[in-house]
Amino acid sequence: MAFNRKAKLRDNIEAIRTAFELGKAGRAATPEERERLACYCGFGGLKCILNPAATLTDAVQWAKSDLELFPLTVELHRLIRENSANENEYKRYIDSLKSSVLTAFYTPSAVTEALADVLRDYNVRPRRLLEPSAGNGAFVEAFIRKDADADVMAFEKDLLTGKILSCLYPDKKVRAEGFERIEKPFDGYFDAAVSNIPFGDVAVFDPAFSASESVGRRNAAKAIHNYFFLKGLDAVRDGGIVAFITSQGVMNSPRNEAVRLEMLKGAHLVSAIRLPNNLFADHAGTEVGSDLVILQKDTRKEGLTEDEKLFIQTGIQNGVSTNRYFIEHGEQIVHTSAKLDTDPYGKPAMVYQHDGGVEGIATQLRELLDDNLHAKLVMRLYSGGIRDVRLQEQQTKAQTTDTPLRTELTAEDLAAFGAWAKEKEQRLWEERPPKATDFEGATVVQETVQPPSAAIRQEAEGTTVPPKEEKPEIEPPVMSLYDLFGFTAEERRIAQTGGKARRRSNRPKLAQPRQPSLFDMPTPAATTIQAEQMVHTSTETAARPAYPVKNAAGTDMNRRITDIERQIREDEAKLTAEERQRRHEEEMKPRPFDGLLEPHHREGSFVKVNTVGAGYQIGYLKDVTRYGATFHPLDLGKEQREKIAAYIPVRDAYERLYTYEAEYHDEGSAQREALNTCYDKFVARYGNLNAKANVKLLMMDASGRDILALERAENGQFVKADIFDHPVAFALNGITHVDTPEEALSASLNRYGGVNLDYMESLADNSREELIDELKGRIFYNPLSGSYEIKDRFIAGNVVDKAERIEAWMAENPHGEREKEALAALQEAAPRPITFDELDFNLGERWIPTGIYSAYASYLFDTKVSVGFSESMDDYAVKCGVKNAKILDQFCVKGYYRSYDGIALLKHALVNTVPDMTKSIGKDEHGNDIKVRDSEGIQLANAKIDEIRNGFVEWLAEQSPDFQKRLTDMYNRKFNCFVRPQYDGSHQTFPDLDLKALNRRFGIKDVYQSQKDCIWMLKQNGGGICDHEVLRP
Repeated sequence: MAFNRKAKLRDNIEAIRTAFELGKAGRAATPEERERLACYCGFGGLKCILNPAATLTDAVQWAKSDLELFPLTVELHRLIRENSANENEYKRYIDSLKSSVLTAFYTPSAVTEALADVLRDYNVRPRRLLEPSAGNGAFVEAFIRKDADADVMAFEKDLLTGKILSCLYPDKKVRAEGFERIEKPFDGYFDAAVSNIPFGDVAVFDPAFSASESVGRRNAAKAIHNYFFLKGLDAVRDGGIVAFITSQGVMNSPRNEAVRLEMLKGAHLVSAIRLPNNLFADHAGTEVGSDLVILQKDTRKEGLTEDEKLFIQTGIQNGVSTNRYFIEHGEQIVHTSAKLDTDPYGKPAMVYQHDGGVEGIATQLRELLDDNLHAKLVMRLYSGGIRDVRLQEQQTKAQTTDTPLRTELTAEDLAAFGAWAKEKEQRLWEERPPKATDFEGATVVQETVQPPSAAIRQEAEGTTVPPKEEKPEIEPPVMSLYDLFGFTAEERRIAQTGGKARRRSNRPKLAQPRQPSLFDMPTPAATTIQAEQMVHTSTETAARPAYPVKNAAGTDMNRRITDIERQIREDEAKLTAEERQRRHEEEMKPRPFDGLLEPHHREGSFVKVNTVGAGYQIGYLKDVTRYGATFHPLDLGKEQREKIAAYIPVRDAYERLYTYEAEYHDEGSAQREALNTCYDKFVARYGNLNAKANVKLLMMDASGRDILALERAENGQFVKADIFDHPVAFALNGITHVDTPEEALSASLNRYGGVNLDYMESLADNSREELIDELKGRIFYNPLSGSYEIKDRFIAGNVVDKAERIEAWMAENPHGEREKEALAALQEAAPRPITFDELDFNLGERWIPTGIYSAYASYLFDTKVSVGFSESMDDYAVKCGVKNAKILDQFCVKGYYRSYDGIALLKHALVNTVPDMTKSIGKDEHGNDIKVRDSEGIQLANAKIDEIRNGFVEWLAEQSPDFQKRLTDMYNRKFNCFVRPQYDGSHQTFPDLDLKALNRRFGIKDVYQSQKDCIWMLKQNGGGICDHEVLRP
């Protein structure tokens, strides 16, 4: 079936629409909606989306063959714009789609199923599957079809495709970001990595690769397809499988020999199969060569097989660079016919075709895979990893029964814990509200429905909770507290002098319900509710409520809890010294953190974990991801342990308070009271946070610097910072009434940074309409964002493009005078168009279309010449089918070693360079030429290049007025369309700035106007760089 671009574009639009609808509704897809989502095929064969489609007039810039897709492309833009929160989000969606055009070629399901089925035949059934470039989920679907419970992590960098993938697989770990963002804890975690990976000379930023001592790893970071192979091998465990479909460049390019060697240093080559060029023809509308490479990781591997040596090397076949493995093993190429032709980039290449279509390709692929896996898959290595995991799980289970503990509760116990059950229910409700776990990555904690209590009653009554899927744990060595963190004398001095609290700009907004750790396995506590767990829960629920804190009132200890504590201590006293030592060793091992992972937790954060009995451990977090973390216990003395245990509530209370007030612009009195209480308790027992005895210990926490800033020095004493008394994340509104609309606007800008008509209406005696009328010319309605903007912001930037987009919006939507006024203001502010005579043209300017250069070159050389430009390489390519006397003689410069014909000199003219010509002036003692610069040749070449460049300007002047007008319009639309914003920050106030002290000490009575303007610029742009002279008024 031929690729129907119009039908595929329509399918993509409907899939995107469905994904947006599901996102708004917050629900899972129905079977019919899943069908629509599954029809999404990406935009790899739909390059039409690269063309402008903002207005109907953009159609004139489209090629005739693409015009039938123009209405659908306009619909796509409109759909994305309507479902974007703002213009920036819309641009991110569009830019993300455009970036995927060159690589979004999705694999036919027949091929993915062939790979999954053959691997399954050999009992390769990944329990942990990685898909680093998931697209529409073809590989995920093939592998989970018969293993639905597999733990899948799928990456997809395109934002819209990632949204669709999340809707298709809401119960899997879908991440709309690049594979390079995978965290280090996932190294050696997965059983298999499968994908159709992206290709191209696109560098990937990964310091672990670019700074590596390995040449192969450094080279891999320069090309995304090479990077994916080595990164994928890092992510799978020993014995794990990496099966990637990739471009032929991975195996064919001589430059990749170091990368291929790096692959096979720690992996076996299981299979390498060359796929036919027409594999993607029906699904993506393109014919491109690709290979399927399957590797099996083995870090203890020694030496290379003969096939692996061939895999590393390249040779020449039919004049084309080809991997020697395929030269020697032609049977590994899936095809029915082959010919020497060119690849999509015009370079010579072998082109393979298969007459059987996708089904025929899949059939032959199955046969080859079966033969390859039968001969080369080391099942002992693959299944050995699984056995190791299962053995570890069994050992862990056995450990949970070693310590005799009373786990059954009587009816009296249950009655005594009525208050505990209610509080436990509330905490579970806050941690795991309805629907939050249905959509991974949810950021809002729902609290609108009264939680059911059945689950809590079952838990309290001792009903066994279904255990989590048990997963192996990697156990790094325990590090001492002082080995992990350093603290210099200078840092101690600074910390002890006090200072203002630092605010982190990248704070998370709200807590997510705690995800199960990726390394979850049973801990020494049993899955049934135990007595000591009840003791901890009843006494510490108030200290660890759901985030953000709304109410954390605890319950008093009752008599029954005291009895249980006494019983637990008696049980512990019966343990022998050997049993105590064994328990201590087990408790000091790193293990999954089973507490509430809060947004402020990061690498090195102190945490408190309850242990057997009424005890607890202090440790730090490592390998923190969105899915869990590893708890590393610290062997501390009693005083240090208790001090950190008192410090942790102070830190957590501060982090919760700041995040809450920043998110809700609410004073958060309950949270502030909690912070004061925790701080006062700490200071009463251990002194100030910045006391010499505390600083070094607290600085070992990842947030220690921030917490030390909760105190400031005044008159030699440490006092509480401002956050203890009032909000610091937003300004408290001291204005309750204004007299004029201008004052209302200033108040709105000062508090919200924009036009908030509701707030302005609450301050002034004017109605909304009166405010708008009075502020005419100072605020304008932007129909694209649906809100009013101040003149400084609205009439700034690319006003020509903004005016055209508003004009297009008005053509399709009802509008009134406010939209007309905004459009008129933009059009009036547009810069005066520059005429053709005022422009200074130069050959090789990047903004001029290559078609114009091709036309000029064809005129100059009197033969057909085509000029292309590569944005990624910032270089031109020139081709000429038939070279004539002008190219070979008139515009040719002959040097000592080589000649530069007209085509070669045109390439130099396009980039404004001259060839570096050399000549020989004799021989050295070894018989080699003594080379010097050929000045005469260089001068002659430079003269020819100047003739080519000057001829371009003369040729442009001879073109028709219509041609010149189109070229001039293109320049004006691209460059002469910007209005520089004028930032006026005079409306701002700075309530915490001590102007009296500045005036007394320096004679400064107010902030300079230039400083106010600069601050306002930074606030409007979300940051920036300031570099200007500040003068005294």
